Amino acid sequence: MELSNTYKQPFLEKISVHKELVFAIVGGLLLLLAYLSEMNQANGIWVAMLYTLAYIIGGYYKAKEGIEDLIYDRSLNVEILMIIAAVGAASIGYWHEGAILIFIFSLSGALETYSLQKSEKDLSKLIKLAPEEANLITEHDTVTPVRVSQLKIGDRILIRNGERVPADGKIMSGITSIDESTITGESMPVNKDVGDEVFNGTMNGSGSIVVEVTKKDEDSLFQKMIRLVEEAKGNRPPSQQLIEKIEGPYVVTVLLVVSLMLVIPPFAFDWSFDQTFYRAMVLLVVASPCAVVASIMPALLSAISSGARNGVLMKGGTYLEQLSKVKAVAFDKTGTITKGEPEVTDFETVIDDEDILQNILAIEKQSSHPLARAIVSFAEAGDSTGQVSVQSTEDLPGQGVRAMIGESVWMLGNERLIEKVDVFPDVLRKKRELLQSEGKTVVYVAKDDKLVAVIGVKDQIRPEAKALIQFLNQQGVKTIMITGDHEQTAASIGHEAGLTEWISECLPEEKVLQVEKLREAYGSVAMVGDGVNDAPAIAKADIGIAMGNGTDVAIETSDLVLMNSELHKIERSYKLSTKLNRIIKQNLIFSIAVIILLITANFAQNLTLPLGVIGHEGSTILVILNGLRLLKG
Repeated sequence: MELSNTYKQPFLEKISVHKELVFAIVGGLLLLLAYLSEMNQANGIWVAMLYTLAYIIGGYYKAKEGIEDLIYDRSLNVEILMIIAAVGAASIGYWHEGAILIFIFSLSGALETYSLQKSEKDLSKLIKLAPEEANLITEHDTVTPVRVSQLKIGDRILIRNGERVPADGKIMSGITSIDESTITGESMPVNKDVGDEVFNGTMNGSGSIVVEVTKKDEDSLFQKMIRLVEEAKGNRPPSQQLIEKIEGPYVVTVLLVVSLMLVIPPFAFDWSFDQTFYRAMVLLVVASPCAVVASIMPALLSAISSGARNGVLMKGGTYLEQLSKVKAVAFDKTGTITKGEPEVTDFETVIDDEDILQNILAIEKQSSHPLARAIVSFAEAGDSTGQVSVQSTEDLPGQGVRAMIGESVWMLGNERLIEKVDVFPDVLRKKRELLQSEGKTVVYVAKDDKLVAVIGVKDQIRPEAKALIQFLNQQGVKTIMITGDHEQTAASIGHEAGLTEWISECLPEEKVLQVEKLREAYGSVAMVGDGVNDAPAIAKADIGIAMGNGTDVAIETSDLVLMNSELHKIERSYKLSTKLNRIIKQNLIFSIAVIILLITANFAQNLTLPLGVIGHEGSTILVILNGLRLLKG
C-alpha cells in the first residue's frame, strides 16, 4: 500500500532540513558496521570499503565547507585540519580512529547547524504567518479577495472570525478579541473595539471586524519584525569576529608546528617515523580550535531566538551581548517612565473660565501631543465645545504653539514660554510653584503677551518602570531621565521613580548632546524611548531600545525593540545578556583548557588518537549544548 503525499512530504522535508545530521548518523552507523566487521575478521576489502564510506558520507559537509573556503575565500579553517588529520590517520592504518574523528566532528557540526536552524525557525514561522490575501470591501460594499501587496492606505478590509489580520489598521466597525502573541509574545487575547489598532500577522478571534488600512504591507509592524530578525541573523558580535579573524592564522600555525613535529622528533628524540607521524596526527586533532570557534554563535543565536519568542527583537547579537555591559541607561519620560496618558489636575486662570477654555480647546484640538489631548479631554468634560474660529496656528519648537483668535495672539506651552510674556500675575506665579513642587507638568496660557492661566498636568509613573529602575540600580547601572520638564517637576518624578539622576529642561535636539555627555561620563550607554524626538538619541546611544507601540522612526533607529512596550522585558533581556556572556566565558575557558591539556598529554606521549578525538570533539559538542541552553531563555 502506497503512502499518500500528505504523509510523504513532511518526512521528506524533515530529512531535507536535517540532512547534515542524517549524514553524520549514517556515517556513524557505517563506522560501527566496519568496526564490528573488523572484530569478526571479515574480508579486508569489505572493511576498507565500509570505512571509506564512513569517511565520505560522514565527512561530506565538513569537507565541502573546508574545501570551498580554501578555493573561493583562500582561507584555512578547522575543517581543513580535520580532513588532513583523518586522512593522515588512515594513511598509517588507523582507519578506525580517523572514522571516529570524522563522525564526532560531523556530529558537532550538525549540532551547530541545528542551533542556527532553531533561530531561523522564528523567522520562518513569522513569514508563514503573514497572510497573502485580504478581503477588500469595494466602493459598492462587495467583498473581493486581493493580494495583500495590493492594499493601499485608506482601503477597507473585512476580517472574519479565525482569520489572520492582513494589514496594520484601525477598526471601523465590530468588536473582537485578537491573539497578538506573534508580535508581543503574550498568549492572552486582547479585546478590541472601534478605533483600536490591529496588526498584520495577528489572529482575529471572536468576531468579524471591518478595518481601515493605515500602513502599506512593507511598512507594517509585522514586516519590520521580519526585517529585524533577518538583520540579527547576519550580525556577528565583536568576540565572534575576533575568533573568525584569528582562525586562519591559528590554523596556519598549527600546520607549521605539525610540519616541524614531523621533522624534529626523529632526530632530537630518536622517534620512529610511525611514532612521529602518529603524534603529529594527534596534535593536528587536539590543537584544532573547533570548540573555541563553536563557543559563541550557537549560544548567541539561541539567545536571539529566545528573545524573539518573548517579544524582544534585536538587530544583532552585538547588542544583546553588550546589553549587560552598559554602565548607564537613559530614559525618555513620557510614554516610557510615565504612562503617556496625562490628566489635567489643576486649572487656574485670571479671566473668565468658560471663555478661556473655549479658546484653549479650539487651539489644542489641532494637536496630537499627549498634553494637548489631556487638556482637550478636560475642557470637553466641562461642556466646552471649542466652537471658536482659529485663524492660524504656528508651532514653537521646544516651547509650544502660537495661535490667532480674532484680534488676539494666544500662546500655549512650557516654561520657555514665560520668556515671551510681559505680565506674570502673582496668583499664577504662586500656583506654578505649588504645581511644580507636586511634580506636575505646568502648561502656560498667554493672551497678548500676558499670562492668563496655568494648567497642572500629571502623568502617572508606570509600575513596571519603577521595578526596572530598581533592578538596574541594584546591578550598579546608572539610571537617568531626560525630559523637557522644569527642574522641580523632573526632580519629583525622578525621586518617585527611584532614578539615579535626571536631566531637565532639555529640548529634543539637546537629547543627542546629553547622550554624548553620558557616554563620556559612563562609557557604554543605552537609551530607551518611543517618540520621534527620541530617535536621534536612540541612534546615538551604544544600544537604542524602542517601545514597540512607538513611532516608526524610533523603531527603525533602535537596536532592540520591545514589541509589547513592556519595560520588564528590558530586565529579562539584561538577564539573558548576562547569561549569554557567562555561557560564552564558560565555553571559551573550557575549550581552551581542554586544548592545552590535550596538547600537553600528547607531547608527554600519554594520549592516543581515539582519546584525543573524543576529548577534542567531545568538548566541541559540550560547548554547543551549553549554548543551546539559552533557547529556554
